[in-house]
Parts: sequence; C-alpha cells; structure tokens
Amino acid sequence: MALVPGIQSPVRKVPAHIARPEYVGRPAPTPYTGPEVQTAETVEKMRIASRIAARAMAEAAKLIAPGVTTDALDVVAHEYMCDHGAYPSDLGYRGFPKSICTSVNEVICHGIPDSTVLQDGDIVNIDATAYIHGVHGDLNATYLCGDVDEESRLLVERTRESLNRAIKAVKPGRQINVIGRVIESYAKRFDYGVVRDFTGHGINTSFHSGLIIPHYDSDRATEVIKPGMTFTIEPMLTLGTYDYEIWADGWTVVTKDRKRTAQFEHTLLVTADGAEILTLP
Repeated sequence: MALVPGIQSPVRKVPAHIARPEYVGRPAPTPYTGPEVQTAETVEKMRIASRIAARAMAEAAKLIAPGVTTDALDVVAHEYMCDHGAYPSDLGYRGFPKSICTSVNEVICHGIPDSTVLQDGDIVNIDATAYIHGVHGDLNATYLCGDVDEESRLLVERTRESLNRAIKAVKPGRQINVIGRVIESYAKRFDYGVVRDFTGHGINTSFHSGLIIPHYDSDRATEVIKPGMTFTIEPMLTLGTYDYEIWADGWTVVTKDRKRTAQFEHTLLVTADGAEILTLP
C-alpha cells in the first residue's frame, strides 16, 4: 500500500542557549563561498558534530518497531541532540519542520516525521544532522522494521555496500566522478535504479557547501579530490525507476513507480591516502 502524508505535531523547541545555524528563520541559507579543504580546527569541530548526529540517529533507531510513529523517532533524535548542546540542522532548513528526515519504503529522501505508523515489513531511513561549534555533521541509514521481505532486505544490504565501496574509492588526485562510477557499476549488477537528482554534498560550516557528489558516473564531476575536503556520500538505490515525484508538502520525494528505495550516508574527511568516516558513533 502506498504511503500517504500523516499529521505533523507542533514544531519542537530548541533551548535558547544552543546556537542556531544562520539559516534558521530565513527562507534559504547564505551561499557558501569558503574553501572545500578545511582547517584542522574545523575538522575537529566536525568530528564532534558528526558523533552527536551518529549517536542521535542510533538512539532513534532503537525505537524502530511495528506500531511506532515516525514522529516518535524525531522526538528521540531531537532530544538527544539538544541534550548534547547541538542544534538539529534539519529544523528550519529552508522551512523544514522537523529535526530529522524519516523516509519509509518508497520515499527516496526528505520524508517528514509525522503520525505515520511503521508497519511490520517496512524499511525506514533516518537522516540526522547536528550543528555545534559552527559546523555540521550529517549521516543516514536505512533500517528494517519487523519481518522484512528478502528483496527489500537485499536492497538495504547492497545500498550499504555501495556506500562502503564508494568510500574506499576516495583517494586524493582522483576525480569526484570515481565515486558515482563505483556506485553505479555495483548497482547495475542487481538492476537497481540509482537516483540522480539528489546527491552528496560538501559540508563544513555550511550544511551544503555547493560541492556536488553524484552517485552515478557523471562526466561533469571532474573536480579533483584533495586532502582536507569534507563531504557526504549518500547513495539512493531503487528496486525500479529512479524517476520521482514530490508530495504537496514540497519535501517528500517518492519513487514514481512506488517501488522501494534505500539510502546510506556518511560525512567524510579526505586524508593523505583515502577517507576517514567522521560520522561513526
């Protein structure tokens, strides 16, 4: 059965002492004009933000079970981030009304937590980003809810593997397009669709810096990977088409054929010989 929008709870409060990103209360963030290569100080701050985001996501994921609402997941992640001095980066970003994204079954990304009740056999993605000390850390993962069918379970497992393979492909001197080439070639082995219009991105003091990380083999992604770069890789694979539609809420992206989709994401630091995953709990 296709998903339908649920009822959203009131916007959650963030304690006044927690610093907000500059875009909160504004229609859009200020465009980032800084470098993609970060200082050691910025990276250390990003490690803190990334760990908080990872732990908040892990705490929310503990609740995943048939009968639980996606809004309940948002409560846990929101409270964890606030309790640790971080602002939930999603909250107020371009008007997004919640603190995490929860994307169920055919939702590719940007699902809004609401009264939707998770069912036995669902798959659900949690996307969490934390802002603290002036920087962001961003990750997501797809989880199984109850007894999930083999086709969906394999999709989730293989989407995680596509991210792992892409991370291993990150090396200074290579072009960004190596990332998408690795993901797409792996996904094609299973006839999965690879979502093209939603990508990984640069991240630092800016939630989305302007650096684009495609998950397919793009001849335009020719920027050279350099040590000190920080960005996300977040492949979205589908059981059918990668074409999509967006709900009337302006956020929820669903596969056009309503077949299932999975996603995994980490924030990475490019090192002298590869990539360090910052978003480990």
